[in-house]
Amino acid sequence: MSSESLSSRRNARIFVPIVTSPLGYRIRGSWFYRFIIFPVGQILLFIIAGTLLLTALSYLLAAAVPEPRPGIVLADQISRQLPGMILSGISLGFVYAMIALGYTLVYGVLKFINFAHSEIFMVGSIVGFEFMRRLFDSGSLGAWNPVILIITVVLAGMLVSGLLAVVIERVAYRPLRGAPRLVPLITAIGISFLIQDGVRAIEALTRNDFNLTYPTNQISWLNTPIPMTFNGAVAGGFNLGGTSFDEIGADGVAYDEFFLGETAHDTLTVGGITLGGTPIRARDVSVGETEFETLTIGERNLEDISGASNVVNIRVTSIIIVVGAMLMLVVLNWFVNGTKTGRGIRAVSQDQSTAGLMGINVNRMVSITFFVGGAFGGAAGALFGLNVGTVTPYVGFIPGLKAFTAAVLGGIGNITGALLGGLTLGLIEAFLNGILAYFPALGQRYTDIFAFSVLILILIFRPSGLLGERVDEKV
Repeated sequence: MSSESLSSRRNARIFVPIVTSPLGYRIRGSWFYRFIIFPVGQILLFIIAGTLLLTALSYLLAAAVPEPRPGIVLADQISRQLPGMILSGISLGFVYAMIALGYTLVYGVLKFINFAHSEIFMVGSIVGFEFMRRLFDSGSLGAWNPVILIITVVLAGMLVSGLLAVVIERVAYRPLRGAPRLVPLITAIGISFLIQDGVRAIEALTRNDFNLTYPTNQISWLNTPIPMTFNGAVAGGFNLGGTSFDEIGADGVAYDEFFLGETAHDTLTVGGITLGGTPIRARDVSVGETEFETLTIGERNLEDISGASNVVNIRVTSIIIVVGAMLMLVVLNWFVNGTKTGRGIRAVSQDQSTAGLMGINVNRMVSITFFVGGAFGGAAGALFGLNVGTVTPYVGFIPGLKAFTAAVLGGIGNITGALLGGLTLGLIEAFLNGILAYFPALGQRYTDIFAFSVLILILIFRPSGLLGERVDEKV
C-alpha cells in the first residue's frame, strides 16, 4: 500500500513538459488535486471508457444480428435503451465496487479472502431495514428530512457492519493468523453460514418473517422517478444543448401559455438533454378553450418531436447510490493516502514484522482495515436495500460473489482495480440485460453466464487482472 496506490499510469509524452513543470508539480502535490480532482476524474474516466467500449460492441452486435426477432431492429432498441442501460450499469457497478473494496482491503493486508464479507454486506442491508421499519412503526418516518434520513440509514449500516467485521477478525481470524492460508479461508466460509442463519433466526423470532421489505413505498420522494429527456420537448427542468421557446402554435395560432393537466406553462425547451421537468406529449397539452388538430413548436410538429424523443426515468435511489459511493471512495482515498493511520495500514500490508519493529501496532491496523472494509460493505448493503426494496438473510451471496469477481477482475489487492472491476462488471451486466431480452433463445437469465465468461477470458490472458495484483503497492 504505497501513497501512489491510486496513481495513474505513466503520462503520455505530449503531457510530460506540463506535468514536470513547477506549476505541474505544485498542482499534483496539492491536497485538492490528490484527494478530490484525481480520484473523481479517475472514476469518470473509467465510466466513460467502459461506456464507449460496450456501446461500440453493442452496435457491432446489432450490425451482425440486425433483427433477432421479427419486427425488432436491434440497433433502434439499443439507441432507445442506451441511456437507461448506462445509468443502471453505473449504479450497479458502484455497489459492486463498494463491496469489492472490502475484499481487496483485507487481502492487501492479510493476503487472504474474507468470504464472510458478503454476509457483512447483508447485515448492512438488514440494519437499514430495521432502522427505517422502526421509524415507520413509530409514525415518525415521514417527519425526517430526506437527506438526513438517507445519511443516517447508511451510517447505521456502516457502523454495525464495521463493528461486526472487527469482531469476526478478533474472534475467528486473529488466532489463525500464522496458520496455513486454507485454514482461515475455511473459517471465513463457516462464519458466513453462521451469520446467515443467525440473522434468519433473529428476524424469524422477532418478526416471524425473514423476507424484509423496506418501507420506501411510504416515502413519495423515493418513489417518484426523475425523467431525463433526450431530444424531446420539455416544460421546466435543467436543459443542456436545447432551444427555448415562449410560445406554442395550435392550428397556426400562436399562444404564449399552455396547460399540462391543470398546470400552466409559458416556456418550453426542445432538443438536447433535459433533467427533470415534464416531457410534453400532444395528447397532454391544452391551449386556451378551443379544440385543435395540430400543435407546433417553432416550425416542427409536436407529434414528430415526441416520436423522436427518448425519456429515461431515473430512480432517486440510483442517484443516491452514485453520489454516496463517489463521496465514500473520495474519503477512502484520503484516508489511505493522506492520513497517519492510512500510512500505518500501508506499512503493515508491505511487511508486518518490519512495521511492528517500527512501532506500528499491527493488530490495531488490521482491526481498522477490517472496520473500514466492513463499513463499506454495510454502506453498500443499506444502499442496495433502499434500491431493491426487499432483503433477506441470503441476499448477500450473489452480490458478494459478483463483487469478489470484480475485485479479481480489476486486480485483487488494488483499490483502483476494485473500482474498475466493479464498474466494468456493472456496465456489462446492465448492457447484457438490455440486449439479451431480444434474443428468444437466450434471455436475461444468461446475463451471468456471459459476464463471468468475460472474467474467464480476462484471467486467461491476464491472470493478475486488468490493473494487476498489488504486491508492494497494495490497496
